[in-house]
Amino acid sequence: MFLRYFAKPAKFDYLHTWLKKPFVKILDVGCGNHSPSRTKKYYPQCKYYGVDKIRNYNNNAIDFQCMEYFYEADLANSSTFDSIPDNFFDCIILSHVIEHLHKGEEVIVHLLKKLNSSGVIYLEWPSEKSVTLPSMKGTLNFYDDTTHVRLYQIESLAALFTEHELSIVASGTRRSLKRIVLLPLYAIVSLLHEGFLGGHVFWDIAGFANYIIAKKSYGMPPSTVIKTG
Repeated sequence: MFLRYFAKPAKFDYLHTWLKKPFVKILDVGCGNHSPSRTKKYYPQCKYYGVDKIRNYNNNAIDFQCMEYFYEADLANSSTFDSIPDNFFDCIILSHVIEHLHKGEEVIVHLLKKLNSSGVIYLEWPSEKSVTLPSMKGTLNFYDDTTHVRLYQIESLAALFTEHELSIVASGTRRSLKRIVLLPLYAIVSLLHEGFLGGHVFWDIAGFANYIIAKKSYGMPPSTVIKTG
């Protein structure tokens, strides 16, 4: 039980209210690194749909068995969204995706059409502070990952959501208390599993990442930004 708690991704703590619902339909944009099987581990009743540019980006047969459907899509090409159904998903997740895109706002607008009338969208990305953090293997500084192309601000993304009639449920710096308190244990796991101390171990204590949760709210006035962390 402790290991299960220890390994649970931080994004699930923020999204638990929605993901715990039976048969919730999730669209995970950037679904590599065994995200399908990890999601099903914690939310076995969910209906998981994956999107990625490359089909086999560190996913295996078990991961594909966990998916209802996989969309092989280049987010830089607007026509790639045509194959994804509109007004369908309860939750869309973009965790550490938009920093790899020059035009992330355009991608977000396309994806908002895919949410159903009460759906939520979760974004997580490197904060502006990340450019000032020390460089580490496993990424602690924004530029440690050479595929990062752009920094985004909470305020501009929140404004984009409210412009499209979504309410901001929560936003701020990702600060998982679990990952801060248990940092020495995460460090040991990183050393044993990866062979080095990964910069990702320090994300929460250092303030590496920002996040936003926004909810469709047609017919209701958009909320102001609620900052946490």
